[in-house]
Formats: sequence, structure tokens, C-alpha cells
Amino acid sequence: MTYVLDESNGYVQHKTVNGVDFTLMYRPIDLLVQQELDDNTSKESIMALREKFKSHIYFNLSISKNNKELLSAVPKNENEFGAMVNQLSFEMDERVHLFTKSKDTIEMTDFIYPRMYGMSRSTNMMFIFPRDKKLLAEAYLNFTVEDLGLSTGEVKFKINTSLIKEAPRLSFKEHKNE
Repeated sequence: MTYVLDESNGYVQHKTVNGVDFTLMYRPIDLLVQQELDDNTSKESIMALREKFKSHIYFNLSISKNNKELLSAVPKNENEFGAMVNQLSFEMDERVHLFTKSKDTIEMTDFIYPRMYGMSRSTNMMFIFPRDKKLLAEAYLNFTVEDLGLSTGEVKFKINTSLIKEAPRLSFKEHKNE
């Protein structure tokens, strides 16, 4: 995780637009495998989890304003709060886009928005896209976030596809439950 979080390695990008902080992180498959493993780190369970995750690309997006999650910092009244909850919970597939240099759109498979009820310093979401070798043959992908009513305009991240194709792998120490 330390390697991935080091911006010089390219897996994490930060942007601040109009007082709103955006952080995008490509999440390598082995980080997801590590997260899912229990005490059973047999070769079989590791391979099964790698197989489970290998057909998708995973991105974590964090957005904050004044070092707070959006629902704590942005809405001025109950109506704005409700509209933002609805947008974050149900409409992010219409507001976040992944596309190639030649403008081929990669259709989002799913997104996850866990509500933190003011207990976090940022709004954190995971976006899941299909892994398509043809599209990954491009030099880079564009990840864009439409303006979410924060006066940021569209925020764009450029992702080098070599980071996805050559993501680091973890060395798991084998341990079986008995």
C-alpha cells in the first residue's frame, strides 16, 4: 500500500479545484486479494481471489471539502442534503466516466458508496470497470468526474495504462487454517 500511495509511482493522483480535493487511486488486484483474505492464505485461495478480481479495473475516488466528507461540508439545507445523498448513492454511474484517447467509453460495471455519517475526512467511493485488453492497449485512459454541484467543472485524470497492465503483485505468505 505504501508503494501505491507514493504519488511518484503513478497509482495515486491529487487535484484541488475550487477548494474541493479529489484523489484518484488505481487499486491493483493484489490489494483487493489481500483485503479479502482471512487466515487462510493458501495458494488455492489466493489464486481463486485473483481469478475473481482479474476481469475488472478498480479505482478509489476520494472527494473532500475543508477536510470533511461532502455531506458534512456542502449541503446548506435538508433539500440539498437529500439531493446530494441521492446523487452519491444512485447517480455516480452517470457522473463518472472512463474513456480512451480515441473517446471509446468503457461502461461502468458498478460503484460503491459507503455512507460514513460524518465520521470520515472525505467521501470515498469505488468504481469498477471491465478490464478490456483492446482498450488497455491504448497509452492512457481518461477518468472524469462531472461537476457534482461543487462548482468544480469536470475534473479529469489521465491514467497510464502500463500501471494497470504491470501492477505490482504481493508475495503472500502461505498459511492454512487447521
